[in-house]
Amino acid sequence: MSTDTASGTRLTQREKALLYTLDISRAQWTSTPGSPVEGPVEIAQLENGAVALRNPADPRGLVLRFTAEEWYAFKLGVLDGEFD
Repeated sequence: MSTDTASGTRLTQREKALLYTLDISRAQWTSTPGSPVEGPVEIAQLENGAVALRNPADPRGLVLRFTAEEWYAFKLGVLDGEFD
């Protein structure tokens, strides 16, 4: 995950630490449809607009966390076709 935000500024060490310490134990995970190649993912809304992603086949595995700005920038990229 990049530490750059949509505004082009870098996350401070404190902001990064807060992002990685957000409690996901009670997160409400939502499944999304996946492509035949990539498969589905699960998304959870966290505090302060942060978002977490995980593989539903391995719910105790790796969780990717994004700030609200990073998630917004990603969604804009998807809408602009950056990842096609």
